[in-house]
Amino acid sequence: MSVRNLQYLFAPKSVALIGASERPGSMGTTLLDNLLGGGFKGKLYAVNPKYEQVGELPCYDSVADLPEAPELAVICTPPATVPQLVRQLGERGTRAAVVLSSGMAKARDGRGRSLRQAALDAAHPYLLRLLGPNSAGLLAPGLGLNASVAHSGALPGRIAFVSQSGSLMTGVLDWARTRGIGFSHFISLGDSSDVDLGDVLDYLASDGHAGAILLHVDQLRYARKFMSAARAAARSKPVLVLKSRSSEDGVRAVASESGALASEDDVFDAAVRRAGMLRVYTTEQLFAAVETLAYARPLHGERLAIVSNGAGPGVLARDALRYGKGTAATLSPESIAQLDALLPGEAGVQSANLPVNLLGGAPPERYAAALEILLKDPQVDAVLVVHSPTATVDSREVANAIAPLARAASRPILSCWLGGASVLEARTIAANARMPTFRTPEDGVAGFLQLVNYRRNQNLLMEVPPSMVGHMAPDRSSARALVREAIANKRLLLSDPETKAILRAYGLALVETRAAPDVEAAVAAARAIGYPVAVKILTPDVMHKSDFGGVTLDLDSADAVRASAQRMKKRLDELFPQARFDGFSVQAMCRRANGHELIVGAATDPVFGPVLVFGQGGIAVEVTDDYSVALPPLNLVLARDLVDRTRVARLLAGYRNRPPANLDAILAVLIQVSRLVSDIPEIVELDINPLLADSKGATVLDARMRLALADRSGSTLDRLAIRPYPRELEETIDWHGAPLLLRPIRPEDGPAHLAFFDALTPDDIRYRMFVRIRELQPSQLARFTQIDYDREMAFIATRKNAEGVNETLAVGRVVADPDNTSAEFAVTVRSDLKGMGLGRIMMTKLIEYCRARGTGEIVGEALPQNSRIVAMVKKLGFEVTIDGEEGIRKMRLALR
Repeated sequence: MSVRNLQYLFAPKSVALIGASERPGSMGTTLLDNLLGGGFKGKLYAVNPKYEQVGELPCYDSVADLPEAPELAVICTPPATVPQLVRQLGERGTRAAVVLSSGMAKARDGRGRSLRQAALDAAHPYLLRLLGPNSAGLLAPGLGLNASVAHSGALPGRIAFVSQSGSLMTGVLDWARTRGIGFSHFISLGDSSDVDLGDVLDYLASDGHAGAILLHVDQLRYARKFMSAARAAARSKPVLVLKSRSSEDGVRAVASESGALASEDDVFDAAVRRAGMLRVYTTEQLFAAVETLAYARPLHGERLAIVSNGAGPGVLARDALRYGKGTAATLSPESIAQLDALLPGEAGVQSANLPVNLLGGAPPERYAAALEILLKDPQVDAVLVVHSPTATVDSREVANAIAPLARAASRPILSCWLGGASVLEARTIAANARMPTFRTPEDGVAGFLQLVNYRRNQNLLMEVPPSMVGHMAPDRSSARALVREAIANKRLLLSDPETKAILRAYGLALVETRAAPDVEAAVAAARAIGYPVAVKILTPDVMHKSDFGGVTLDLDSADAVRASAQRMKKRLDELFPQARFDGFSVQAMCRRANGHELIVGAATDPVFGPVLVFGQGGIAVEVTDDYSVALPPLNLVLARDLVDRTRVARLLAGYRNRPPANLDAILAVLIQVSRLVSDIPEIVELDINPLLADSKGATVLDARMRLALADRSGSTLDRLAIRPYPRELEETIDWHGAPLLLRPIRPEDGPAHLAFFDALTPDDIRYRMFVRIRELQPSQLARFTQIDYDREMAFIATRKNAEGVNETLAVGRVVADPDNTSAEFAVTVRSDLKGMGLGRIMMTKLIEYCRARGTGEIVGEALPQNSRIVAMVKKLGFEVTIDGEEGIRKMRLALR
């Protein structure tokens, strides 16, 4: 991942067009016209040996003849010429190029390389960044730069649009221009041979000109890179993703029900959700969501109140809310009484959660008064105002009446102005008051639901999960040994008893199960377990064994077990003569009157790696179609979200006389399965179906697993889309005669981190943050504890206090740039523990970590009053300089 030299790509001061032309209809002519017509304020150069001048520009024969090295080159020459041109540009000093030439992936050079690879090889020694090939170019309207083949330019604005499709780029540009939508950047990635979605996300995340980032995604290749960049960008600004639905039926894994359930779309949705982004499915939705997110106040709940001047539009909005599974606000009795007083005659608010009908002739004052009442109701989180034009009331006056309330409101107000030309001014007034405006009630509700989904995804990104007290640490070594043994014996599809042995190492509750190679061994196993028992035939070649009688329950005698096992074997031979017979599985019967059959599983997506599945289980799992998908690793918050996104979650909460299921036990299973697939890369599929859950707990009844040889790079770090907790960095040291654990921070450390912050003096907080802060906000706490281990590291020094609770004594944090050339550090020690060596311990840990990952340097800043940190780092070899009038101390340690 790298943003190196991308400033020359997206904000150049000089541009050279290689392949400039005057031939009508050629790409070189189109690019030249766009560059000249865009109003670019920097220097423009043209290169083509066929011309002495093109347009108003002198034309140079070659790159070598240019009077200076252009910061950006735009190449539109035949594919075979591109590698040599890239080399010449690199030698000259150019550090970025847009390659519009196509067909370079298949064409070969004299050494057998693809021309695309040859161009990359030519760029690499000079750190020259390539956008493309097969790119449609880029635009930076604020600079007047149009280095694209688009048939129209772009208006300046604060939206960055990044597309993997050149044809979509030109269409969206035209569509946006007719609607007055402007852009800070408009980028066509092309083949993404060098600069890809992850790189561009990293650049735009810190670009102050881009207020929101819109992505058009066709396909991804590097999930880890994309997820890391997306999670960082989504913390600073809205990131919206446009991706069409995939026609592929599911992940390419047919040996498990989990693999059959988790489709490519499901997995991508899970990734977008985990990264705190919002996915849309049409261009119209994309730009509507941008306006909604940009204008609307932050949403702190999901209850929508609807007010209109007619029953019909209000009911349409209500129905759209129900259809979209939104939540209607239930008005308080006080609000209902106040609204009743507003309405004339016999009219009144008939129900607490129906749309508020102000009647057709509602004057502007009635709208304003109703809106004021709704905004004061604590049971209302947002309001949708719907107005239909009438002959007696001017829409402009209604808009002017509610505009001041919208400007002052702390809750989102959305507006719908039905009609055409007669309501255009009202829409403009609403937009100027920062009210998202829509043309239909259904569109208004859709905008609100986008706010809801975005808020949910952002909460997952920011929320700090609670600790799991008493949670069992898995026996990883035993599980790994069982997996290695199975692979050594070429058993890649594990039976129920073999899978349960691995699950047992991770602390899952299991019904007693034994494997039996033949009929009489099955009888002996049943006798040892105790009746009644269930018997299942073991064969890797039939997925649904119950379909042919391969499962029998409630066997209460040796004769019943023997007869059932013989019957199963006979049926297998008759119906599946080629199927392999591995014996029988015998297990104790587990009957629970209030039990729920669930499925917990894992599959492997070709892009995002391991994915987790949860839903309603049993033999009808594919028919009920009730499941959700998530990316590991999970914590309690993420596991709870995975459960809540299913319909069966409402059953698990209990109903009538049926008690709620033990949710903690279900979440523990999900987290342990997440750890299992994260720890052991050879596990590519897992089915636990059913997991029987009731008020007492969650027990695994049936399970199976598929293994595969991990490739040489198939470590945990490489196969997961999100890097899990780096346990290998934990270290226990002796500190004043007592053990002290140094380890990476975890999201579950939130409560301890709050206590640590509360124990700091105001001066120590100011030394750390350069400002005085009384308390950590939830978003700040999440930012400190919920980190991306690929990008940053925070080590804590922790021990158990006298009450046996883990407490944080010190924190050392380091954040590297995407190129890993420089990392900024911060060290904080609990105020009552200063002078005991903790600062030096944490700083040494950070230095060792940065050296191990090849970081170029460690840098930091300190206030002049913070003499302790300055003295400490000097002893560790840091160079310290004084910067600016305030005397800020700049600290630097070169590591290579």
